[in-house]
Amino acid sequence: MNDLRIDGKRLWNSLMELAQIGATPKGGVRRLTLTDEDRRARDLFCRWARDAGLAVEVDGIGNLFARRAGTDPSLPPVAMGSHLDSQPSGGKFDGAYGVMAGLEVLRTLNDAGIRTRAPMEVVSWTNEEGSRFTPVLMGSGVFSGVFTLEHVRAQKDLEGVSVGDALEKIGYAGGARAHRLSAYFEAHIEQGPVLENEGRTIGVVLGALGQRWYDVTVTGQDAHAGPTPMELRQDALIGASRLVLEVNRIAREFPDYARGTVGFLQVKPNSRNVIPGEVRTTVDFRNAKASTLDAMCDELKRVAKAIEAQCRVSIELRENVYFKPCEFDPALVGHVRAAAAALGQSHRDIVSGAGHDAVSIARIAPAAMVFVPCAGGISHNEIESATPADLAAGCDVLLHAALKAAGVAGVSRAAA
Repeated sequence: MNDLRIDGKRLWNSLMELAQIGATPKGGVRRLTLTDEDRRARDLFCRWARDAGLAVEVDGIGNLFARRAGTDPSLPPVAMGSHLDSQPSGGKFDGAYGVMAGLEVLRTLNDAGIRTRAPMEVVSWTNEEGSRFTPVLMGSGVFSGVFTLEHVRAQKDLEGVSVGDALEKIGYAGGARAHRLSAYFEAHIEQGPVLENEGRTIGVVLGALGQRWYDVTVTGQDAHAGPTPMELRQDALIGASRLVLEVNRIAREFPDYARGTVGFLQVKPNSRNVIPGEVRTTVDFRNAKASTLDAMCDELKRVAKAIEAQCRVSIELRENVYFKPCEFDPALVGHVRAAAAALGQSHRDIVSGAGHDAVSIARIAPAAMVFVPCAGGISHNEIESATPADLAAGCDVLLHAALKAAGVAGVSRAAA
């Protein structure tokens, strides 16, 4: 089995054909969840899965499960997957690589006539990105019990369309029930620069940073820019600007892979000669340790109080996302590391700074991830890029790690 390899050209061609759905001028994709583009991508994946002899099911939130039978149907399946939805101006590998890599693994097993003890399946999770609907990691969150189906089906986009209505419209509101998994693997581009900078091909993912997100409203007083003296102003933008700097300071000073980002800013009334009376912004904190992440948030609340007094404004912090730091299953992580070593691929242990469906699934089943480099560490961008060789290498690692978890039951004589 050590010489077993996937078909790198077939994997690449599948990714390129899929990327034509929702293609953008700069080479990326716009495939927002539960849109017609998402439907077309789902249709193509389902057709390919059925062509490979896989049984396809859809659950109530639109998650797709394409299963290859094992010799022991009493065993829960070993699953591989990711997502097909994208950011508004996303790349063609984020998410899609994990789904196509899982499909390529099962195609390769078919070609080689390999029978596994446990069933194996490829999963495409609904609305991982959270670009059109919130919450993020929606499909995997429903499957793992983080969210209820009723709650997420009621969520609406900016135009007032609900998740439930959108699912019905594209024809992917299914009836399959959640089932147990014996293991879950997710292949993904790194979405960061570490592997490329070090010249490594495989990232053995130990876990993912915890995340706490806040919506922030800074309230001051609109006033005329001319007659109002500087010392009497209640400038909400000044307060928000100081908060932005504090977020950056906190992330730099705290240990354990601390991250801090302010990615959204909305100023009101947004007129050049009016002192801003309100600013809406966001804070995204991430850390590998729950205790350190909590301490970062405590520090944010402390400095917010100080800024209120200094700038004569009020600051409201509303937490809307909390994902605990995630540690992946040591045995499955070991399978990934061993596969990379056996295949002669340069590799290193790494922690994911981004959230992935594997984080949700790790709550209910053993999970692990395989990272491959992306050019410049750039993702969530139309120019996102990865090489065919790196993608094939990651898929080879996925193949052997997942096969180790599923167990080989035999090889058909015809294929042998």
